[in-house]
Amino acid sequence: MRRTRWISLYALILSAALVLTACGGGSDSSSDATGASSDTSVSTSVSGSDQTDAADSAVADSTAADSANADSADSGSAEDAEPAGTSEDGTDGSEAAAEADPDAPVIDGLTYASTMKLDYADGFHVYYYQDGYKLIDIPISGQYLVVPEGFEKPEGLSEDITVIYQPLDEVYLAATGAMSFFDRLDAIDVIKMSSLDVSGWAIQAPVDAMNAGDIIFAGKYSEPDYEMMVEHDCDLALESTMILHTPEVQEMIEDLDIPVMIDRSSYELEVLGRIEWVKLYGALVNKEDVAEEVFAAQKEIVDSMEDFENTGKTVAFFSVNSDRSVVVRKTQDIIPNMIEIAGGKYVLENADDPGTNSASMNMTMEEFYSQAVKADYIVYNGTIVGALTSVDDLLGKDPLFAEFKAVKEGNVWTVDKTWYQDTANVANLIIDMNIMLTDGDQSQLTYMKKISE
Repeated sequence: MRRTRWISLYALILSAALVLTACGGGSDSSSDATGASSDTSVSTSVSGSDQTDAADSAVADSTAADSANADSADSGSAEDAEPAGTSEDGTDGSEAAAEADPDAPVIDGLTYASTMKLDYADGFHVYYYQDGYKLIDIPISGQYLVVPEGFEKPEGLSEDITVIYQPLDEVYLAATGAMSFFDRLDAIDVIKMSSLDVSGWAIQAPVDAMNAGDIIFAGKYSEPDYEMMVEHDCDLALESTMILHTPEVQEMIEDLDIPVMIDRSSYELEVLGRIEWVKLYGALVNKEDVAEEVFAAQKEIVDSMEDFENTGKTVAFFSVNSDRSVVVRKTQDIIPNMIEIAGGKYVLENADDPGTNSASMNMTMEEFYSQAVKADYIVYNGTIVGALTSVDDLLGKDPLFAEFKAVKEGNVWTVDKTWYQDTANVANLIIDMNIMLTDGDQSQLTYMKKISE
């Protein structure tokens, strides 16, 4: 696909040169944009909060999505399409955008068609334009123009907009939480390179794909195999916010003319908001209708939990760094939201750190002890360093845990990295939490496990 892009670019340059020769002057200042916005609030040091970024690093009307998807599938070649930038009544596309959706970006040469309807997600927007073009807006990360197969980016496109050409078939995936979205969309075949080797995956689909040779390990997010990415004609590097800790890596990938998209689904505060990101990935691979079905199925599960009774039980959800600091989720985060839906209460009522946009924060062991020692249940987050296998594992991290109510009463639980990687099905974690809170059937657990002595 990129070979075709370079041939087209060369043709444009050659044509421009001929025009300049005939006219005797002029220049074209437009160029491909491949850079996403940086999150200036992210520290460049790897600390306990980075641990969460690494781990943090889906039913709405489908009219707009289906319409744009049909446009992309049925539009044929560029020669057969209506001239871009002009609507049926002859008005300019920018006027149509202003009238239909004041938030829709105006793109010279493109005619706005519709906006994806989202009910829960706050972290992205998708705008549809005629001829199958799509503009994905991820605040802080950047804007991405998805160009349908057989078309080119519009002339004069802002350099602040990253261009992604369809079809995608050579994606490098470092945002591991997005893998399950591609799997549920039946589009895992577009992923050809992974930042995790086979042992790093806790969900089955990428394990099977890597064992079959369909996905290869291409280096971790901070040390990708650039040569491999070029050899495989990588058409998109899908990163988590961890890439912001190594800006030189992002810059190098972009210098290779590979667009970089930064996923921020882990910053959604509601479970359905996070799951709704499946619609973004559906737009990338022209499977908006499938994305709607996936999201509807998960929403049905969450809606069925409205009958869960409030148990009044308190829950701590955390992990421990090697320096004894404790990594906790902020009070306004998806995990406390899940605990509440499950019928519990997050024990940390005022956990916040205005100095970081991360979904988590660090506390000293003493601070954590003062707030969580009386929690009815403690859940150890084994996403990064691994799940607990015994209470002794927990006491080995700090002997103070022996004084916790949950430890004394045998209510120590753990969850491994599967829940994070299986984002498209993460509503099942709420069911696990409810089983924990109500002493339910542990054989029905998906991600959590009760720890014995």
